[in-house]
Amino acid sequence: MKKTVLVVLAEGFEEIEAITPIDVLRRAGLEVVVAGVGRQEIAGAHGIKVTADVVLEKYQGSPDAVVLPGGMPGADNLKKSKAVNELVQKMKNQNKVIGAICASPALVLASSGVLDGKKATCYPGFESQFGPKVVFSKERVVKDGQVITSRGPGSAMEFALGLVEQLAGKEEASRLSEGLLAKA
Repeated sequence: MKKTVLVVLAEGFEEIEAITPIDVLRRAGLEVVVAGVGRQEIAGAHGIKVTADVVLEKYQGSPDAVVLPGGMPGADNLKKSKAVNELVQKMKNQNKVIGAICASPALVLASSGVLDGKKATCYPGFESQFGPKVVFSKERVVKDGQVITSRGPGSAMEFALGLVEQLAGKEEASRLSEGLLAKA
């Protein structure tokens, strides 16, 4: 059965950090559902509008992974969403894959306790919000158990390929990396 990845967009999301994983995960043959917080049409931090497949609050599925792009105020809007926080806790409790990039690891995952006892990364400057239970790393992509974090727009391709490796295997990630002329 095809694995499902829920990519959650909030108003002000970083476009590169959202579209790159959506594209790469779909190329890997995964089912990607784009969910908008509070509405279906979501505007990114740079004015690019995306029509989500579903409004997050109406989503009834049980995804295998969730991906949280960053960007400001997108990451802050994710943090403020009750539906996002409930989803993240559910994913953590079910030991499912949680991916977050840019400010989202610090603003959404650290504040919810998902990163406690884990190694993680985020956009420079946001690590101050990790707290003492999180080990900060300057690596571009950090995998610790079921949690994958990344630094920002420039690491979005590596982040996406890391998600593919976690969900579809190393072979599929290598195949895509080669075809996309990207570093895995």
